[in-house]
Amino acid sequence: MKIKIVLPAFIIALALQACSKLEETPESFLVSEQFYQNQSQAEAALTAIYRKLYESGQSLYNSLFQIGVEMATDDYEAGPRARNAHVRAISGLTHDASNDRMEQLWKQSYDGINASNIAIDRIALIDATKIESSVRTRLINEAKFLRALHYFNLVRWFGPVPLVLHETTSLDPASLYVEKATEEQVYQQIIADLTDAEALPQKAGYAAADLGRATSGAAKSLLAKVYLTKKDWKNAVLKSKDVIDNGGYSLFENFADVFAVATKNGKEHIFSAQFKGNAGYQGNSLASRSAPADVPGINGDYADALHVAGKLYESFTANDTRRSITFVTEIVSPVDGKLYKLSTPQFNKYYDESVVGNQSQSSKNLPIIRYAEVLLIYAEALNEQNGGPNDDAYRAIDEVRQRAHITKLKDLAPALSQNAFRDSVFQERRKELVFEYQRWFDLARRGADYYVATLKAAGKTLAAPKHIHFPTPQRELNLNPKLKQHPDWLN
Repeated sequence: MKIKIVLPAFIIALALQACSKLEETPESFLVSEQFYQNQSQAEAALTAIYRKLYESGQSLYNSLFQIGVEMATDDYEAGPRARNAHVRAISGLTHDASNDRMEQLWKQSYDGINASNIAIDRIALIDATKIESSVRTRLINEAKFLRALHYFNLVRWFGPVPLVLHETTSLDPASLYVEKATEEQVYQQIIADLTDAEALPQKAGYAAADLGRATSGAAKSLLAKVYLTKKDWKNAVLKSKDVIDNGGYSLFENFADVFAVATKNGKEHIFSAQFKGNAGYQGNSLASRSAPADVPGINGDYADALHVAGKLYESFTANDTRRSITFVTEIVSPVDGKLYKLSTPQFNKYYDESVVGNQSQSSKNLPIIRYAEVLLIYAEALNEQNGGPNDDAYRAIDEVRQRAHITKLKDLAPALSQNAFRDSVFQERRKELVFEYQRWFDLARRGADYYVATLKAAGKTLAAPKHIHFPTPQRELNLNPKLKQHPDWLN
């Protein structure tokens, strides 16, 4: 996001949770009440809420997804320099409710939800003379989009979760301790929030300084993905088709431009985590985590590694232009000029050539949802709705394949069954969206049998049906007596 990042006082105060000795109003409530006084404060607050997606450290979209979720798939594993026992446990599928990455997924998501709730409640109360009506509506809908994104992640990770929709203004146990809502209740709230967020401006309606904010197209695209996850094929078709026809998006001609710094927030980008190194902002840590550690001058961490037994690299044909952007197999040292061949392919999407020796300052954005995925959502939903692929489904998947310079599926296999076309879409998603935090979600939404069979075929023999969810963190169970562990993780 090109907008300036200003952390208002109340955001800092939120990090300092109210002391247990307080008996009346929490400090965060007092500060937020004092802060939300005018339009500029409201805009600054929303900007800070975006930052919660990808701020410094291991934040949600700045590596926590990778080490806390994607390691539990057939595509990834903890690399040679991933020393954290909790990360290695997820990679080996030996994690449990005490895993600190689970705690962070839960905590950071609810931190973002809490900030969104405060914004929604407080911006609505700003005096009409202190904020433009259209700006008030836009900011509230941006906050609803962000809240929906967090809840969409939570319900897919943990199943039933507490549904909190307003600022916590009391330390009374009745307010603090919230029991889990059903998955359907959470999904209905997600749909309601995204439906409101559809009223946001289109991408073209934002000034250059505000690129990166949620848009109408982002809300519709995420809603299409929600419907796809719920197997509501009809609505998934309608929403994805709306984006295709009316969103103003298109594919880059060159796959590399999806990740290039020069083409950030371009025509294919619908909503992205915004990174900018060496400027007081936060770099994309995936670049450093996946970069080689044994090539002089590269100084990579090599903590995120390809799970070779999963055969992801081999799934690309030699002429697939995505392969050389997604992976690197050899690299020239900036120190001695020698060519170093790597023992296994390593991820390369976020490697920033402008900061060769310090990839922690990579300025490459991370796509949260982009137009190529909307095309694949449309193809998948059409296939499921119609009991097999029609011409529109083939055209959607082939638009993605043609950009990769591989044979159109319609030419390769023009009469696929519903099951075969489904497998083709999932395979295309796997190759198109590598290292974009999609694989675990795709495996899990196809069900326990599919997840277990896929991981066992890739040599992760401890895969079990319970792994299509993560356990409710033990710390949360200890703090909230109304919470119960997910049934799959009992005993």
